[in-house]
Parts: sequence; C-alpha cells; structure tokens
Amino acid sequence: VLRTERDFEDLANTYLARAAAQGVRHAEIFFDPQAHLARGLDMRTVVEGLWRALGRSEENHGVSTRLILCFLRDESADSALETLEAARPYLDRITGIGLDSAEVGHPPAKFRQVYETAAGLGLRRVAHAGEEGPPEYITQSLDLLGIERVDHGLRCMEDPELVERLVRERIPLTLCPLSNVRLRTVDTLADHPLPAMLDAGLLCTVNSDDPAYFGGYADDNFHAVRESLGLTEDRLRELARNSFLASFLEDDEERRARYLAEVDAYVF
Repeated sequence: VLRTERDFEDLANTYLARAAAQGVRHAEIFFDPQAHLARGLDMRTVVEGLWRALGRSEENHGVSTRLILCFLRDESADSALETLEAARPYLDRITGIGLDSAEVGHPPAKFRQVYETAAGLGLRRVAHAGEEGPPEYITQSLDLLGIERVDHGLRCMEDPELVERLVRERIPLTLCPLSNVRLRTVDTLADHPLPAMLDAGLLCTVNSDDPAYFGGYADDNFHAVRESLGLTEDRLRELARNSFLASFLEDDEERRARYLAEVDAYVF
C-alpha cells in the first residue's frame, strides 16, 4: 500500500527503470491523487514522492519526464476543483491536467470549470475521450475543455468531420492498443483502426495505459501492433516520431530534436 513519499518514489523508480529498459526516452506520467487523498494522504506526500524519482530520472534512468495530474471523471466536478486547489503549491512539478477513468455517463462538459481554472494557471490540458465514450466526447473535450491532445480517441473514426478537424488542427491521439482490447473497444488487435487512422493523416502515437493492470508497457504495445497489424518500418518510425511531436517538450526543442534524430537513426 502506498503511504509515504518513499513508497511513491519507489513506485515511480520501478516504472522508470522498466520504461528505460524498453527504450523509452521521454515519459509523460499520469497520476490520480483523488484516490490517495480519499484514504487520508495529502497532496504533498503524493507529488513530492513521485518527484523524488522524476527529478532524478534523467540521471538515474536516462528518461526525461513530465507529470500530469488527472481527475477521476466518476468523481464530482467539485472534487476535481478541490484537487486542483490542493495541487497549487506543487505546480512547479506538474506540467498539465488530464481526465481519466470510466467515460460513459461522465461527459467532458462536467469538468469545464476545472479546465478553465487550469488553463488560467498555465497548465497543459489533455483528456481521455472517444475510447468507450462516443466521438461527441472528443468534440466536447476540444471545444469545452480546450484540450491539446486526445487520450485514446479511436472512436473519432465514426465521425468523418471530426477526423478532418483532428487532421487539420494536428491534434495528437495517444492510442493504447492493449487496453483497447482489454476494455473490448476492439475485439482483437487485428481489428484495431490504427492503420486506417494513420492513412487518414491522424497524428497517432502508441502508449501504455496503466500497464500493471492492462498488461502492457510501452514496448509491449509497440510490439503487439507491429505483429498484429503488420506495420511497416516506415509506419513504426512515424509512430515513434509522432510520440515526440505530441509531447509537451516545447520548453526544450533541442531535446525534442535529439530524440527525433534517434528515431530517424534507429533500425527497426
């Protein structure tokens, strides 16, 4: 059970070590503080514990990091606002906010106020949308929450006009194929729309989603789509490049360029 700063530090270090071993160079890590606050921990314990690992991640693991505070969408909007308020003293550690957990019945519009508040604080904004929920949740997230990146988003393919918009505005979609199968969004990986999404010009990336639960870290997802979808080397390179183009590395373009050069030089 996670109780102390050291517990959160150990958790983050264990993840970062495994990610580094799989070739990850940059990780934008989601965390859900509400579940921990509900059992009596404070925000400092969670954030500072994670940061003890993330702050030394490049030195210890060779992985640069960003931290994204997520709200549980099955909790109330007031709870999300309270959580953001509790995080204010630690915003130097936090790059952005996100929205996760069960989509159905919890539309993005519910969290408009907390996203407006976060935007005013200069935080980047992402949200889970269009995995289990309908394409309309993606549109709401763009129009009402002002998100810069869609987490999942594969159901956009049901709405051609939305696809055109996502392509035109170069909105990244962070796909997590193994969790899509686990959640029955697609029956098998062979049914995944990733190839069609790339053909449509969407800026897609392949990622892990709660890997201990869904059974797949970053390279596991990459390997799975390569084998199941028969992706070419050019497609794999495109996905890898997209991950850095979609990242929140605008404050370090030199680093982004270095990572992209690694991708270009990599032999798949």
